Amino acid sequence: MCDPDLELGLLDILLAHLTETNKMPRSIFPVLNYLVWLGVRGRVEVLEGDSVGSRKSRENSPAAFGETTQANDSAWELSHAITWAVGLSLPILVLILYAPVIGSMVRQWWSDPNYGHGFFVPAFAGYVLWSARDRWRSLPLRPSNSGFALMLFAIALRILGMLGAELFMARLSLVILIAGITLFLAGRQALWSVAFPIGYLLFMIPLPAIVYYQLTLPLQLWASRLGAAGLVALGIHTVREGNLLFLPNCTLNVVEACSGIRSLLSLLAAAVAYGYLAEPSMWKRFVLAVTSIPIAIAANGLRLVATGVLSYYFGPGVDSGLVHVALGLGFFALAFLSVLLIHRLLGLHLRSHNSLRASL
Repeated sequence: MCDPDLELGLLDILLAHLTETNKMPRSIFPVLNYLVWLGVRGRVEVLEGDSVGSRKSRENSPAAFGETTQANDSAWELSHAITWAVGLSLPILVLILYAPVIGSMVRQWWSDPNYGHGFFVPAFAGYVLWSARDRWRSLPLRPSNSGFALMLFAIALRILGMLGAELFMARLSLVILIAGITLFLAGRQALWSVAFPIGYLLFMIPLPAIVYYQLTLPLQLWASRLGAAGLVALGIHTVREGNLLFLPNCTLNVVEACSGIRSLLSLLAAAVAYGYLAEPSMWKRFVLAVTSIPIAIAANGLRLVATGVLSYYFGPGVDSGLVHVALGLGFFALAFLSVLLIHRLLGLHLRSHNSLRASL
């Protein structure tokens, strides 16, 4: 038989704990909030009416302190268990709801070389969350009902994407849903503290087809222009017609795969990750991300020049297999080293500027 005084103390302390720490269960409906409050308060008042004398007789007893401590511990364990139950159930529901979306996205990472960097993106986001776990764990939990509205919006996007066979919309809704869950359970301050790893997940989503083809055509033309200019500068007679390069012994066709979109997306994701880890200044991170775009385009043009040189001296079939892969990896590494060099130059410029101001 449960002691009514102990039950009264447990409910009273739990109610005070939930109210003071802002963990009282809330809903977007004010009437439901009020009913929950009345239900808890009514239970406490009933217990008070049944055991007023018993409670007063126990307040001065030596065991009162031990009972209060036990009730306080039980209240904390109950609220902690509720928090963990909600925190674990939502990710499980998200995985069930988005299993087809995640599966199709992983298959595209594996089969489409343009998005092979997608495997790196969630791993890096998880690393950022884990490395900063002490910081965001110390933040106060202030759940916000606006997160619930954001979750509903994400689920609506998921349904629209499923009905319209629009993969990009369905995949984008996953990132929005993660942000909504964070806001709903932890509040605005917690969402702001994990905004970068959540936003970085956008790099794992393949571009919609209409945007992809709008980017590849101008990239093909820029690569062919750079390639033709580089080959002419090296003394190899080259005539360009659109995305075709006519050399004395062969013709190079700058196809969609040679547009540089692959290295552009991968280098941009790598530059943003590097900037976050190596540079605390926000404007420097922005500079590194922006400069990675022309660097990727220039590196792809140089790769096309190297391909033309090899084809001119060794025949058109030389750029295939391992040679093609080696050229792609080599010039991507060169592009990333260029990003590191720009970061280094930014640091040297600021040091010289600060020393000049100090001398003045």
